[in-house]
Amino acid sequence: MLIILLEQKPQLVPILFDYAPAWRAYLMEFMNGNYLGDLSIEEFAHYSGRSLSTFKREFAEVSGGDTPARWIMRRRLEDAMAMLKKGIAASDVYVRVGFKSLSHFSTAFKRRFGVVPSQIIPDVSDNIYGAYTAC
Repeated sequence: MLIILLEQKPQLVPILFDYAPAWRAYLMEFMNGNYLGDLSIEEFAHYSGRSLSTFKREFAEVSGGDTPARWIMRRRLEDAMAMLKKGIAASDVYVRVGFKSLSHFSTAFKRRFGVVPSQIIPDVSDNIYGAYTAC
């Protein structure tokens, strides 16, 4: 039936088969939902339905030129910073954000932010106990 419709109205081909914008949006949605997982870049490509080269090319287009590995590292470290500012210990944070060792996490964190995780002071404005003052 679709073939008959396209034979009658060939101008529908670009409308019916143009998946590029939605597919690109899906790529970042997929990455945002899975960057904490223990997947290789090849697995990200496979699970997003792309070859490795297509995945890297399309990812660079939608991420502003970032490589998938660099983007994943940055997202994980930003999450780690937010957790550390909430007072969560680095020994808990590194596992939550997908690192396999505390030393690798500390090295990457220092490279990104210029300080080691233990130097991050929790934000007391988010802590109800920190906001309490005795009368």
